[in-house]
Amino acid sequence: MLQELDHLPAGLLEADSRDLCRCLGGPTLIHLPGARQPPLFVCVLLHGNETVGWDAIRGLLRERLARDGELRLPRALSLFIGNVAAAAQGVRHLPDQPDYNRVWPGGDLPHMPETELMAAVVERMTRRGVFASIDLHNNTGTNPHYACVERLDSRTLQLATLFARTLVYFTGASGVQSDAFADLCPAVTLECGKVGETAGLNHARTLLDAALHLVAVPDHPVAPHDIDLFHTVARVLVPPGVSLAFAPAEADLLLDPEIERWNFREVPRGTAVARVRDPALGVGFEVFNEGGKDIAERFFHLEDGEVRLRRPAIPAMFTRDLAIIRQDCLCYLLERYNDHVPGRG
Repeated sequence: MLQELDHLPAGLLEADSRDLCRCLGGPTLIHLPGARQPPLFVCVLLHGNETVGWDAIRGLLRERLARDGELRLPRALSLFIGNVAAAAQGVRHLPDQPDYNRVWPGGDLPHMPETELMAAVVERMTRRGVFASIDLHNNTGTNPHYACVERLDSRTLQLATLFARTLVYFTGASGVQSDAFADLCPAVTLECGKVGETAGLNHARTLLDAALHLVAVPDHPVAPHDIDLFHTVARVLVPPGVSLAFAPAEADLLLDPEIERWNFREVPRGTAVARVRDPALGVGFEVFNEGGKDIAERFFHLEDGEVRLRRPAIPAMFTRDLAIIRQDCLCYLLERYNDHVPGRG
């Protein structure tokens, strides 16, 4: 069940992400007053091993307490602290849990305690009103800092470009937090680099401070030189029955150990991304477009035992973390989308 508080529990800001389960007991929504209303909604630790959100917001709040003796926020803040049980173990989610960023209203999962929990969060914030929504994440692979959006209106893009000029527009992910809030306010997901990187932590903290100080989210079009917009066209998965490794190990599917270097770069047609042990396996990938259709043959083909790109592609979120590949995906494939930015003609 959702725990809802109107104050910071004693000692909470000194707690590491692994200690939050002991401090809070479960997912918690904390409402803090500020000079302006409605509140900024900040979502952290939907994935228990992605600590940047908690570390950024607690650092910001601790700094204000130390400086002013009290929070004195420029805008009210509603902070949702998500999967504290997984955070205690340092994992994305526990084996018996769903992904906490796939159980928000609008998703296609059956009713379960987690979908009820997130529905309660949305209901509470709908009643309070929301200025903007920011969901903070880490990547496991080498990627630039970027923002994800599910709407292309000017206010959403303005909020996103406060964080980064690199934006990814996606519509195919079901049950994600930013989609659940997109009808309420500008809503963005921020990808802040790898866990533990100081640059990502400082970047997230700077963005949160800027968002709290906004009087309004601008609604004029984003300047052309301020944005590099991409659109997600496919999600690449490795089927559960296919064993997976990085060369030179043995497995059904051997991935190039340097795949992370391709993230957000245009990779030429014919590039080999993997090798299959048995040609009967085909390319070894499932590649789904945003409508759920498998389009693997559109992007990959098998040649001399190697899985090669059939056409140029821009991948994102390639990672060497095999557990994350199994829990989430191997990568996303993108296309450039700047012509779709509002105000361009």
